[in-house]
Order: sequence, then structure tokens, then C-alpha cells
Amino acid sequence: MNEAIVKDKQYYKFCFYGFLKNLRFFDPFILLFFREMGLSFLQIGTLFSIREIATNLLEIPTGIVADAYGRRRAMIFSFAAYILSFLVFYFLPGYSLYAVAMVVFAMGEAFRTGTHKAMILTYLRQTNQLKHRVSYYGHTRACSERGAAVSSLIAAALVLYSGSYRIIYLASVVPYLAGLALMISYPAELDGLKSEIKSTEVLKKSGNQILATLKRFIAIFKNPGVLRTLFNSASFDAVFKSVKDYLQPVLQSIAIAFPVLVCLSGDRRVAVLTGIIYFLLYLIAAFASSRAGNIEKCIRPPARSVNITYLIGSVLVLATGGLLFSSSKIPAVVFFILIYALMNLRRPVTVGFISEQISEQVMASGLSGESQVKTILVALLAPVVGYLADTVGIGAALGSAGLLLLIVFPILRVGTAPRSERKN
Repeated sequence: MNEAIVKDKQYYKFCFYGFLKNLRFFDPFILLFFREMGLSFLQIGTLFSIREIATNLLEIPTGIVADAYGRRRAMIFSFAAYILSFLVFYFLPGYSLYAVAMVVFAMGEAFRTGTHKAMILTYLRQTNQLKHRVSYYGHTRACSERGAAVSSLIAAALVLYSGSYRIIYLASVVPYLAGLALMISYPAELDGLKSEIKSTEVLKKSGNQILATLKRFIAIFKNPGVLRTLFNSASFDAVFKSVKDYLQPVLQSIAIAFPVLVCLSGDRRVAVLTGIIYFLLYLIAAFASSRAGNIEKCIRPPARSVNITYLIGSVLVLATGGLLFSSSKIPAVVFFILIYALMNLRRPVTVGFISEQISEQVMASGLSGESQVKTILVALLAPVVGYLADTVGIGAALGSAGLLLLIVFPILRVGTAPRSERKN
């Protein structure tokens, strides 16, 4: 494959951002952490719902502020909010305080989601590389997954050393401090601001720009094709986000039941197995992300790639639920890994497809709009999946989610991307 991607200093900054951003040591153990704190799956689902609702309320305003006031500032605030939430999770245990931490975490998500993608797309437009956006974003996402792979091993070592999942939140502060410093080093051209705005005029001109951006953002949703594309992407991502962490209790049950590493206590045995599986999972996901450009070129038009990956993913989620329902846990783990790989193969393709339909001026707002739809769906799905996991089992919960995706596909099937919207 001959890709004319310019691997300059900013390319490596984008990649390093992805690597640091995914050093979330809590990700491979988040369900196990909450279970260790005595929460039910329903309570965990409601915490996820609180996070998503808070993100939803902030998503569009923060995306608009990022476009109108400065994307670097939005990213700096995002990392600061993340760090504060990690400290609350570590120092202040309890369901109510975890809900507060989820809201603070949501602030970080809202300011970050869509904003950094818009910075990448702006840079590609400035350097005449926009035609390589799927491959370029795939490369940066692959670095994110490599960061997640390294993170899973570090997290496993931390749990193995401490004997508790709680330490992972305190450790997550360190890479996010580095990420904050990285954002400060980004060039000012990626802010999306006009250079003639002076410090004394920032508030007034930013307010005017916010209103203008809001009007363009509302216009996005008047196009049925764009709306269908956003819901296609958001619904698939929402189901993935609602079910992906249930791999952790499956691995926990396997680690406890199998006579391996018997010299270790239960939690430490779970930490070793979970760390190894997530390390392999994220490496496979990174490989998939880096090959997203191949998928876009091989399956034409791009709408076909979006639809095919949607259907395959729906079947995988449904099949994983069926395997767990029949107590086939090891094959279910394999299917979980396939779901992660497909998600990371699909995401760069859908981001590229969405970018064909939205103008550059509202790119952060448009991508944040897609994320807002996703957060609404996760807020609805996560408690339902948690309730089903508590009452009828994890297998039935996942199977129901996969079946739902298949049922709504005829409505969300996308067609050829309209290009007129890019001129708005």
C-alpha cells in the first residue's frame, strides 16, 4: 500500500496524544473495580448513564466553544477535568461520590470528543493531505490502541502489586498530566480561531462566532442522509460501549475456575489473565485501525463499508451473547476480541464518511453531534444491559443488544454521501 502520509512532527504529536489518552489504567478493570466496591451491575449501569447524560448536556456547547473559542483550550480543560475525576475515584469512594466523579469525567469527555478529530482534519486540510484522512486517522487510532495495550499490562502489574483495583485511578493521573503538557505544545493554527481576534475582543467575537456556528450546526440535522449517517455510527458505537466491559467479569470467572497461577490470590490471578487478554486485544485492535484505509479502498463506495461492518458487528455481539448464555466462555472471549477489532476497523471509516458530509467550519460541532447521539443511546442502554445482566445473565444482556442492532439496521442503512453539505 502506497500512502503519501507526511510523518512530520505534528503527525507524531497526534500519535503520542492517542497513546497517552489511552493510558487509562482503569479501563480493563472498571467493572471489577465497581464490583469490588460492592456495586451491582444495575448501579454500574446507572453510573455509566450519569456519565453519558452529563456528557450529552455538555457535548454540543463544548464542541461549539471548541470551534469558536479555541480547540487547544478545550483540550487543556478536558485533561484537567479527567485528572480531577481520577482523584475523586481514588480518594472518595462511595456510589454518590462516584456519580460526582462521573460528571467531572463527562466534562473531560465533552471537551475532548470531536475536538481532537477536528484538529486532525484541519491539519490535513492545511497540509493538503485530506484525501488520506481515513488512513491518517487510522494510524493515530492505532497508536491509541497500542497505548491501551501497554496500559493493560501496567494496570495488571499495579493490581498484582497492590492487591486492589483502586490504585489504577491514582496511577492514571501521571499520563494525563503528560497529555495536558502535550496539548499546550500544539500549534495555534489548529485552534480554529481567526488570527485578527485580539485579547480585548475575544469574548465579543467568540460570542458572535458561537451563534454563527450554532446556526450551521442546526443545518446539519436538516439533511436526512447526514442524520441517518450520524445515527448509524452512534447506535453501533453505543451498543459497543454498553457491552464491551462485560468481558471483565467473564475473564474473572475463567481465572477463578481454571487451576492456573494457583500461587496467586483470586484478584491477582484475575489481574494477570485480564492484563494479558487486554494486551492482546488492544494490539489486534491497533492492527485493525492501521488497516482501515485498506478497507475503504477495497469496499466501495464508502457507504458499503459502513453498512457491512455494522451488520458484521451486530452478528458478533449477538453470537457472543449466545455463547455466554450456553456457558461457552472461552469462545465468547474470542468473539469479544473480534468485536473490539471490528470497532477499531470501522471507526476510522465512519469518521471519514461523516467528514465528507460536514463542512470544515463546523467539523468539531458535527462530530460532537454524532457523539451526543451516542451518549443519549448509551445513557438509555447501559442501565438496561446492567439490569438484564443482574436478572437473566450477561449472555442474555449481550444477545438482546446485538438483536436490537439488527432490528434497526433497515432504518439506519446509509447511502452515498452527499457532498453539497461540505460547502455550507
